[in-house]
Amino acid sequence: MTNDPRRVVVLAHGKFPDRAKTATGVMKYGTDEIVAVLDRDRAGQRVADCRADLPDAPIVGSMAEAPEADVLLIGIAPIGGGFDESWRDDVETAIDRGCDVVAGLHYFLSEDDEFAAMAAEAGVELRDVRKPDPDLTVAQGIADEVDAKIALTVGTDCSVGKMTASLEIVEAAQERGIDAAFVPTGQTGIMIAGWGNPIDRVVSDFTAGAVEEMILEIGDDHDLLVVEGQGSITHPAYSAVTCGILHGAMADALVLCHVAGREAIHGYESFPIRPVPEYVDLYESLADPVHETEVVAGCLNTADLPDDETARAALDDYSDALGGPATDPVRFDAGEVVDALWP
Repeated sequence: MTNDPRRVVVLAHGKFPDRAKTATGVMKYGTDEIVAVLDRDRAGQRVADCRADLPDAPIVGSMAEAPEADVLLIGIAPIGGGFDESWRDDVETAIDRGCDVVAGLHYFLSEDDEFAAMAAEAGVELRDVRKPDPDLTVAQGIADEVDAKIALTVGTDCSVGKMTASLEIVEAAQERGIDAAFVPTGQTGIMIAGWGNPIDRVVSDFTAGAVEEMILEIGDDHDLLVVEGQGSITHPAYSAVTCGILHGAMADALVLCHVAGREAIHGYESFPIRPVPEYVDLYESLADPVHETEVVAGCLNTADLPDDETARAALDDYSDALGGPATDPVRFDAGEVVDALWP
């Protein structure tokens, strides 16, 4: 978001915490102070009642009940990125109270006539992080010319933890003294990092160029860049953005992310998750005509597994399937992935 911590209310009606990826991502990895979460279904509870790994805050039913704040952040993004009209009162209340509003929707709040007029009168900002830079253009195919080594997280599906894995890898690398940086490509990553290009909103011809632009911007200032992947190469709706990032990044190494036990594409259950070795082959062969690369490690989301012993067994199986080291960077740590990226 910004370098100066602000008091933030996070909107997550009916979705917190399990289906509020943006909310929980910003709460876990962002630097701002979270003063409340809006969720009508959990009003009266606290964040600690739902997720012990997130900073605690009250959960209230509306913005009118929230404590003093500087920002209202829309912490959920439905399929298609639409705006739920049931949120309108909360947004209007936030504007009336002098709060900026940050959203990662495909529906731009700044282009809503009612919100725009209210924000102008109140002197607050409507920040649509999914609104791309108008000056983006096609890729030149030169991302590999930067000094940094480039790693890209790829996945077997959406919502498998690519952003989380990327951030955990960067943190683990930095702890080892490696000058590593995160390259955000989605709305949540942009909210956390305070910069980036929303790749799933970019014109198709400019997708690879938008990734390349970010790498060129910071690639000579760091030793390792970890690019946040999006979607999956086998996803019936989002494969195009996956391919654009894969070719634009010209990554030196790939990290394959998966959810333990997931057997079908989330939200598209008639499409099965393919065997892990097929994903390794697909990503490597699709990248090869633009830039040779390989899957060097994997990250497995084991959040739904009951204990560490079960998670370790799942990781052993996953490691065998992809032919390289694997870890759950949240449950355990990202050290094995860093070892593979920075031997």
